[in-house]
Amino acid sequence: MVSITKKQIGNETYYYLGHTYRSNGKVNKTEKYLGKEIPKNIEQLKKDFIFEIYKEKWFKIFEKIKENYKKDQKLMPISAKEKELETFMIKFTYDTQRIEGSKLTLKDTANLLERGITPREKPIRDIKEAEAHKRVFYEMLKYDRDLSLQIVLYWHKKLFEETKEDLAGKIREHGVQISLSKFIPPTLVEFQILLKEFFDWYNQNKNKISPVELAALVHLKFVTIHPFSDGNGRISRLMMNFVLHKNGYPMIDIPYTKRTGYYNALERSQIKKEEHIFVQWFFKKYIETNNKFL
Repeated sequence: MVSITKKQIGNETYYYLGHTYRSNGKVNKTEKYLGKEIPKNIEQLKKDFIFEIYKEKWFKIFEKIKENYKKDQKLMPISAKEKELETFMIKFTYDTQRIEGSKLTLKDTANLLERGITPREKPIRDIKEAEAHKRVFYEMLKYDRDLSLQIVLYWHKKLFEETKEDLAGKIREHGVQISLSKFIPPTLVEFQILLKEFFDWYNQNKNKISPVELAALVHLKFVTIHPFSDGNGRISRLMMNFVLHKNGYPMIDIPYTKRTGYYNALERSQIKKEEHIFVQWFFKKYIETNNKFL
């Protein structure tokens, strides 16, 4: 619970945010100076204060996940690692496509990508995009440079060149809306500026913040900019896993069955312009997904 305290020094009154919490059997107290008056955005400051406190705890957990994941990978035979990666790729491809409306089931996707068996009576577009996603996923893992507009455009082109050639690898030149969402993406003029700012931000922060937080923010910021006519979600989830993989962390799949919480966290962050809403959801989901490494 965050409380507001005041301290009287002479004739001056000073306000602080305070939070007491227990960690490793010890009671800790953290304070944040507010000023001589309580700010009007005090509720937002409370949320940010709590988030910053618990980020430190989360970051230690993330480092433990990375450490144990690395040990696990060293002990695993190459063939077992390849199989584990293939299993993840199939599930990731199924979920990221299904979230965007694909009619393929998980079994359809596994038969297609693992055994080469084309599902009957399913949209050819869904089949081709699943196959393309597999190819882009493996290319993404081998890519040894860093994120740039050029590589993102390339991934988008490879993902849609067989199904939506008119928009594959091309920045949109029109306004867009997101179905069933209250969030309205930036206008054409706005998003072109935001896109440049995104890569500037990435290059300035990629070595400064936790890779897990970086992955969450890359996903949130890019999908919010919404630079493509279609495929923004799929590309941003690939970018998210690129950041995790590049930094030696296990990748994450966002299950189709958990899409409601995912949608809600994204939309609330976008509408309120509060990044910590989605980042906090992402942190919890990442720990839940990788609990076996703790």
